This record gives sequence, C-alpha cells and structure tokens, in this order.
Amino acid sequence: MDQLLQNLASRQGTDSPVGPLAELLAAVRPDDAGDFVQATSNLRALTYLLSRHPGARAGLRRAILDLLGATRQVQLYTDTGLLSNEPFSTAIKRRIGERLLPPARSAHHLADQFGLIFNHPEDYRWVSSVAQEVWLELWQALAWDELPPAAANPVRLQLLEAVQVLTARITAIGLEPELVRVYPDIERFESPFLHLGAEAMRYVESARHAMVDTSCQPLDEKHMLVLLEQCEQLIARLRKVAHERGVSVSLTYHLIRLSQHIGRLRTLLGLLDTDSSPAANGTLFGLLAELVRADNRRFSVRDVFTSNTEMLARQVTEHAGRHGEHYIAEDRKQWKDMASAALGAGVIVGFMALIKLLLAKLHLPLIWEALAFGLNYSLGFMLVHVLHFTIATKQPAMTAARIAAVIHESGGKPDMPQLAELVAKVMRTQFIAIVGNVMAAIPVAWLIAVCWQSFTGAPVVNTEKAAHLLADLDPLHSLAIFHAAIAGVYLFLAGLIAGYYDNLAIYRQIPQRLAALPWLNRLLGVARTQRLAHYVEHNLGGLAGNFYFGLFLGVTGTIGFLLGLPLDIRHITFSSAYLSYAAVSYDYLIPLNVVLWSVAGVLLIGMTNLLVSFTLALWVALRSRKLKGSDAWPLLPALARRFWQKPKDFFIPPKDAVAEPPVS
Repeated sequence: MDQLLQNLASRQGTDSPVGPLAELLAAVRPDDAGDFVQATSNLRALTYLLSRHPGARAGLRRAILDLLGATRQVQLYTDTGLLSNEPFSTAIKRRIGERLLPPARSAHHLADQFGLIFNHPEDYRWVSSVAQEVWLELWQALAWDELPPAAANPVRLQLLEAVQVLTARITAIGLEPELVRVYPDIERFESPFLHLGAEAMRYVESARHAMVDTSCQPLDEKHMLVLLEQCEQLIARLRKVAHERGVSVSLTYHLIRLSQHIGRLRTLLGLLDTDSSPAANGTLFGLLAELVRADNRRFSVRDVFTSNTEMLARQVTEHAGRHGEHYIAEDRKQWKDMASAALGAGVIVGFMALIKLLLAKLHLPLIWEALAFGLNYSLGFMLVHVLHFTIATKQPAMTAARIAAVIHESGGKPDMPQLAELVAKVMRTQFIAIVGNVMAAIPVAWLIAVCWQSFTGAPVVNTEKAAHLLADLDPLHSLAIFHAAIAGVYLFLAGLIAGYYDNLAIYRQIPQRLAALPWLNRLLGVARTQRLAHYVEHNLGGLAGNFYFGLFLGVTGTIGFLLGLPLDIRHITFSSAYLSYAAVSYDYLIPLNVVLWSVAGVLLIGMTNLLVSFTLALWVALRSRKLKGSDAWPLLPALARRFWQKPKDFFIPPKDAVAEPPVS
C-alpha cells in the first residue's frame, strides 16, 4: 500500500489517475467482499499512512482532483443508480443486452471511469458495511483544508448542473399523464412540481454568482427542501389513491423514478450545503455506497424487475388479502357457514370428478382432451364461486396475504399472541373447509357411482382404471406428493391472478365502462346492467382466478405427456371423490392395506396442497411489503404455546368468540 501511494505521489500530471487509483482500491479491498472487519482494517491502515506522509496524501488528493477535473461528472450524479426514462420492458431488454455485450466506457465521463476503479462486482458489499466514522477518518486524513477554497469550484459547478438536470426530470415525471389520470389535482398551478424548477434556477444562479463574487451570500437550499417535502407528500397521496383505483407497472415505474430522483436531489443539495461538511453528516459516504452498488449491479435484470413489480405485487396481494378476510371464521356462526359452503363445493366436485372420468373415456385428441379437462375444472370452480361455496385449498393463498398485512402494519414486530390467535382462526376455518369438502365429495361420488351402475349396468370406470386411480393415491409408490405440490403452485398462482384482475377492474374502470355500454343497456335494461357491473366489480378476480386455475389443472397432464415429463396434478377433494368411484368399481373388495394407503395419500395430498400454496403466498406477500421470511419465524413458538394452552381452538371456535372488525 505504501508503494502504491508513492506511485501516486510521483505520477506525472499527464498520466491518467484511473489505473493507480484502481490499484490502490484493490489493495484496500478485502479478500471476501462481505468481510467488513478486514475492509475496516485496510482503510484504517491507509488512513494512518496518509496522516503520516504529507506527500502521499497530496498525491492521492491530486489524483482525485485530476480525475474529477478531466471528466464529465453530471452523468454519474443524475443517471447512475436511477431508473431511466424508458418503458419497463425496454429497461429489461437493455440490461440483458448489456450483460451479453457490455457497452464501451468513455474516458471523458466520470460514470464510466468510476466503474473501472470499483471494478469488482461485489465492492458495494464492503463499501456499504464499513462504518461511517472509518470513512470520515480517511476523509480527514486527506486534509482537504490544505487546498484553497476555489479548488472545489469545478466540482461544485458540475453538482449545480446536476441539480438543474434532476429538477427538470422531477418536474417532467411529476406531470406524466399516467400520474395526472390517477390524481388530477397534481396538475394544478400550486403543484410543487411546477414551482421546483423556478426555485432550482434561482438557487443555482445564486450559487454560481457567489463563486465569482465571494462577497455575495448565496441562497440556501431550505426552500427547495420544503418543495421536495411537498413533492413527497404528493407521491404519498398518489400511492394512496392508487391503492383505491388500482396500479399498473407504468404507474409504479413513474412513482419509483420520482422517489429516486427526489432522494438523489436531496443528496446533492446536502453536498452543496456550505454550512455543514458532507463528510461529517454522512451524505458523501451514503452517496458513495449508492453509486458503487448501482455500478456493480448495472447489468442486473433482477433488480429492475424486483423494484418495478414490488408495488404491483403489493396491490395484487392486498386484493387477495381482502378476499382472505372472507376465509377466516371469527365465531361459531361463521365457522358453521364455512362448513355449509364447503359441503356445497364438495357436492359440485363430486359431479366434476364424474365428468372428468367420462371425458377420459372419449380418448379425444390430446389438445382437445386437455381443453375439455380444463373447461370442466374451470366452469366447475366458477360455479362454486357463483354459488358462494368454498374450495378449501383456495384459502391459503388468500389468508397468507392477510397474515402478512398484520406483520407489516406492526412494523415487522407484531403482537405474537394476537397473530397466533389470527392463525388459529385461519387453521380452524381451513380444517372445517377441508372436512366439508371431503365429507361431501366422498358420499356424493359414491352415490353417483351407485346410481350410474344401477341405470347402466356398468360402473363409471372399469377395474383397470380404478386400479390406476388407487395407484395414483399411493404416497410411496407414485408421484402423488410431487403432483400435489404442482397443484399447490397453481393454487398460489390462482390467488395472484385473482388479485391481479381485481386490481385491473378498478384500474381500467371496467365496471363503469360496462355499465355505460349502450347495447348492453338496451339488451338487459339499465337496472340489470348496473347489477351486472356491480357484480363484475366485486367478482371479476374470483372468476378469473378460478377459470385459470381450472385450465392449469386440466392441461398439465397433457403437457407432461407431450414433453415426456412426469407432470400431473393431485387435489385433495378430487382425490377423495376418485376413491369412492374406485371403491364402487371394485365392489368394495379392496385390500385393507390399499385402503389405508389411499386414505393416507388423500391426507398427504391435502397437506401438500395447503403447505405449498400457503408458503408461496406468504413469501410473496412478505416480499411485496419489503419484509423477509425471518419476520414470520417468531410466530412458530407463539403458535406452539397457543396450541399447548388451547388446542381445541385450532379446530372449533370457542362458544364466546365474537367477530372482530377486519384489520385495514
């Protein structure tokens, strides 16, 4: 490290400082990017050498100033780490292209040279983990006060230019038609976005004038900070309105860009503040960590996708969460109502299983068979929804978002006993729904099979098909659990699709547009059209989720056959119905061990359906609220204590249970 500092001190003024600075940073860089202890030790060693050797710190200072003076800095401040003015899809394609063929770096732009210095792809890890006081000690060891005040003017001029660029972009984004459509008041003359540009011009001109005439006192940035705060308040209102009127990827993109640009502008104003040191208040080092991370991950497709879909995922899961409130029985009356709804769904599934078996007998061409199976499932699930019945396995994807909302509203530290009580309500509701589905599907399927055999003289399925149905339920000698996991993934996707279409209904104003259709009003009449629009508003998501869920279930087996892969689905309610059809086909002469393994298979299929769909839904709901899976771990011991104290409450509501209002 000492030799590298000597090389910097002896560097000729015409030589590029980038190479020596990159070598010095390589010496400071820890062996493991996450080892902040070694990084801290290396930085303190550099600080010690600079404080002891005036020539070394003068050489490093000169190299930094030469780099800043010979390059264009504005792009680094206004572009690096900020979303660009391009559609989401274009941003994804551009990053993929740059990953395959990285762009050339210009010697005249600091943004490109910055990446040559911090050239390790994980530099951002140790840069952000080093304590602020360590960076401050290094900054002070460079003794910037040894330089005349005018030495910083070229940097200040480029910072002021960056302030103007960022202000113009904030004003333009703030008046995007997409934002105005959601919140028309944003276009009023009093909008802080309109005033920000004029104030920035006054601020920049005052600062430039003060550099020329040191007797002049420049304007401070307080008024601009007030306007930025008002802009952030408008963004908060936009997010709230979007929660009520729906969101899109485009709207999300604009809101994220606005927040990023406002944050960067605040940082630059902090660097230009003459009343406080940007190093002492942490602004400089915060910007350094942000820029290093942005450059290291400039080709990351995942970062763009995650940041842009976060708000949309939040909206989708919140719509699912509102449906989830209907799947939580607070008291015995709601619990009994859920049992009745589950019984009704079980009856319908018994007939759906019959149609599925009859369709299989037709041996249709593969594509038509897949479509027939999918429509059977889809129309049956949609009928269940229209009749307000309940499929038990649809609940986890909905209730997971409700649990995530409780964790989020408590700041990631919820009242665990209260949350355990919520989970207990979810579990007992889930329990009675499963019992209702299965207890209806089994006798209904049996009754259908017996009646069919009485009228036709032959069972619904022959013994060969019955043997196949039983083999598919064996948890040890078949892929029943794997296929149940596939169905669990589809259940999770159905929950997301339902939330997406609920969001789409309010974002695109589908009910209002439907109610205004002239030909529909003439056909049904105004009153019926209004009722239809109201129904679509509250049920479009549920109908769409059930439709797609049915298609997923119907086509999976065919896709697996065409690809030569062992793909299929197993669903607890259908599996229990198939058990009845198989029993009638065998005239109940089934070995006891086969019956036991089949029953065990049905139970394990149900558990897998529920566990997979709930885990995926909870993970997405937590991530959409910027929470981690570890935020839910403290719930496990609280649940264990709750179960130990009152195990009955996980299956049957207490008699004195009173329904509570839903958490908003």
